[in-house]
Amino acid sequence: MPVINTVHGPISPDLLGVTLPHEHIVAGYAGFEYDPYTRPYNREKIVNICLRALEPAKKYGLNSLIDATPMDLNRDIDVLKDVSEKMQINIICATGRYTDDMGKWTYLKQRAKSKIGDMKTELYESFMYEITKGIGQSGVKAGVIKVATGLSNISTCEEAMLRAAAQASKETGIPIITHTEGGTMGPEQTELLLEEGVNPKSIMIGHMCGNPSMQYQLSVLDMGVNISFDRFGIEVFQPDKVRLANLIGLIGIGYTDHIMISQDFIACGFGRGGILPEEERQKVANWSFTNIFRNILPALNHAGITDEQIKRIMVDNPRKLLSGVQPL
Repeated sequence: MPVINTVHGPISPDLLGVTLPHEHIVAGYAGFEYDPYTRPYNREKIVNICLRALEPAKKYGLNSLIDATPMDLNRDIDVLKDVSEKMQINIICATGRYTDDMGKWTYLKQRAKSKIGDMKTELYESFMYEITKGIGQSGVKAGVIKVATGLSNISTCEEAMLRAAAQASKETGIPIITHTEGGTMGPEQTELLLEEGVNPKSIMIGHMCGNPSMQYQLSVLDMGVNISFDRFGIEVFQPDKVRLANLIGLIGIGYTDHIMISQDFIACGFGRGGILPEEERQKVANWSFTNIFRNILPALNHAGITDEQIKRIMVDNPRKLLSGVQPL
């Protein structure tokens, strides 16, 4: 029987319920730890910040989320476990890596340059370790593999990551979720993963709402994989009304069973913090764990999208993506 790895152990897919498939509980960009003005690490305070951010979404019926934070964006398993237990929601955490220019690649690059190790092999081994044995000493097994590519290009490191993720996914059934940058490389990611033999049902190409072209979105959907419109509320990149128009159009022409929606929200970011300029603040005014429930779902209903179609997007599609996992 399929099971899904959560931060508190395997669960039945039937227990997922309403699921946000691309969010972040905590995350920090590489280098924050060397800023002398970084806020001191206090797990209790961090957990409380995350609980306050999640509580309103819980009241809307949120039951599960995928934390899409890869290992090199300062994923914090202890915080995830605390938040999951106290909020009583399922959290599925990720193994994987971020983009070449924004992740932590120097160690692997140096090993490859010195011919000590093969990058693809070592990435594959690290993904498999976190899926089958656990992350660090936590015993928590990753439930998804998160991969990422940069703007308009797949670097050598990113290609190795994609191919390593493909191998690990094929062997374990763990799905692959992706980061795409600036509405680019979705088709190229998809082609590479399918070329490597990954089941298209186990792939979710992320940030597909970063490109306003429905032709771009169809070019990925028509390869049989899943896509995610997962940056609702981040109007710095794209207005939500544009995302909604494309989403409604894709649902209208029959792609409901291959689409998921989320917000890419970060409950608590590591670093010194700060305040965005007023113009930028306006563009993220709705960014939260609740934007979908407060604004997007009512807009879909108003456009004629049925409650059954919304259930498929919010419940059935994430369950199908995740439930390829077998007991390990």
